[in-house]
Amino acid sequence: MKDFKIAILGCGTVGGGVARILLDLQSELAGRSSQKILLVKIIELLPKKASDRFGIPMKFFAGGKDKLSISEANRFIDEVIESDNIDLVVETIGGSNDYIEQLAIRILDAGKHLVTANKALLAERGSEIFIAAERNKRFIGFEAAVCGAIPIIKTIRESFSGDKIQSISGIMNGTSNYILSMMQNEGMEFKEALGLAQSNGFAEADPTLDINGYDAGHKLAILIKLAFGIDVSLGDIPIVGIEHIEKEDIDFGNEIDSKIKLICFAKKTNGKIYATVCPMMVKNSNFLSGVNGATNAVKVTNTYGGKHILVGAGAGSSETASSIVADIVFAAKYADIRSRITSSANLELTDAKHFDFPYIVTFETNDIPGTTGKITTCIGHQNINIDTVSHNRHKTDRATFSVATMPCTLKQIEDAIYEIKKTYPDILLSAPKIIPILY
Repeated sequence: MKDFKIAILGCGTVGGGVARILLDLQSELAGRSSQKILLVKIIELLPKKASDRFGIPMKFFAGGKDKLSISEANRFIDEVIESDNIDLVVETIGGSNDYIEQLAIRILDAGKHLVTANKALLAERGSEIFIAAERNKRFIGFEAAVCGAIPIIKTIRESFSGDKIQSISGIMNGTSNYILSMMQNEGMEFKEALGLAQSNGFAEADPTLDINGYDAGHKLAILIKLAFGIDVSLGDIPIVGIEHIEKEDIDFGNEIDSKIKLICFAKKTNGKIYATVCPMMVKNSNFLSGVNGATNAVKVTNTYGGKHILVGAGAGSSETASSIVADIVFAAKYADIRSRITSSANLELTDAKHFDFPYIVTFETNDIPGTTGKITTCIGHQNINIDTVSHNRHKTDRATFSVATMPCTLKQIEDAIYEIKKTYPDILLSAPKIIPILY
């Protein structure tokens, strides 16, 4: 049995989890891969701290001392890249700057396989890295970059290779889903739910990328590349976070048999791809409405195979690490089989404003009789059919109400709001909140 030797760059939450699994399951992994998968080197700035935290013997850490300087760590990384004794490198340093991009390319150019959980890197700079993998005939694994332990990457790359994907929708950020679940199920306000998420370890001290939708946007960009073969950057995808969701929005969702979720959505229609990340009113008849807590779920609809739903843990040390180890086993077993990332010249990402959705539009106005009629008349002028109008929710001298529309475009909604502002310049007290409805 041959040896398949692994180096890990970074031994934090994820890297430490990978090292622990490689050591704990060495005999099982050998049986699954037909090679003896050996951890031979870890490069970490704080080796002693990582050793104590994960129970990893110090002999695996480069330098063999409590701390490394950045220059020392860089020297050890250079040694790993230049070594003929390393088959695969796991990158868990994180970041998406020039250094990390070039590091990934250097690993591949040195003839080594690469496994990473770095969704920001692949979403923002993936094209050159995928080209380097193809150029050097090396495998790049990134299952852990999207939805943690859910095997969505492998499913799209392999299981759906005999079909055509028509749409992808899902909950791809556990922090936002936990917050919205607490607002929905426990009646919490946003700040209270966020604080609980942080105290329970579901949100970072700085949760910005989770609540503003950009973490989910990185994941959707990767899935669009895989599913439809087109390069997209984060700036190409309209992204709205959950930071402005209020209890009133949750309450109106209940009125129309829906729950609010942060949804990643991409659909192919007439040779074009429409994509967005935003809070949506998910109808209770849709499976995603019942996915609560920090759980992730992805729904894929195919031309021939129909609908498929994958559900599981979207984050966490052991969950993410297990996906990385699965990629390592795949590389060890099928080192000469590379999952090429293909491009399509027949598809393009187009403006999501022209895609038909039913919408919830919430207006804050002065509490004056006749206001609702004026606003709904302007909506009707844009050929938008109204499904439901909520009762007014009163706040001192202000009123808030919501309008649920039949399917229309965001452009029509925006044109209606423009007409309202032009015709009645003092009627709106704040920008209307626009939330799509997902059936």
